[in-house]
Amino acid sequence: MAEEAVRQKQSHLSYLEALLGAEVEERDRNAVARRITEAHFPKVKTLEGFAFSDAPHIPAVLVRKLAEGDYLQRSEPIIFLGETGTGKTHLATGLAVEAWQQKKRVRFTTAAQLVNELTEAKNNSELNRVTNRRARYELIVIDELAYVAMPEAAAELLFQIIAGRAERPAIIVTTNLPSSEWTTMFPNARLCG
Repeated sequence: MAEEAVRQKQSHLSYLEALLGAEVEERDRNAVARRITEAHFPKVKTLEGFAFSDAPHIPAVLVRKLAEGDYLQRSEPIIFLGETGTGKTHLATGLAVEAWQQKKRVRFTTAAQLVNELTEAKNNSELNRVTNRRARYELIVIDELAYVAMPEAAAELLFQIIAGRAERPAIIVTTNLPSSEWTTMFPNARLCG
């Protein structure tokens, strides 16, 4: 009789342990799905999928070192500069995916999308709420910065986000223009500093 009671107790404990394990796995899956949706990746691209052999000018060792995430702890910005088709967006997305896999809150956007969102928020008197929400991300990727000229008001809103991340959570920017030429796209030269 005592042996039967011990077996039943072990059986109940095993059942509860399995149930708890399944709950933890389900929560982890839901958290992963939520973070990937929140990141707004246009397409999930990984560093493993990048053909470093086709781009010898890109230091694979440095990119793989960045993938470890130390730049996130140091709040260092990363700028990918190059012509169209050189893999800037792929590398930025790959680093963002690596950060995401390290359970960091990540947000991917184009400069145009960000400016549109900020302009709409300003028009609806919700700019503080939107900028505060952006501040919660541990990494923001801004793709296609300075690809097209933008009005001064839009540039100032974009500057607000970028400047607000200085010495705080990291930012990755992709652009096809060296910073010395950003004044051709941004009407106020002081925003290009």
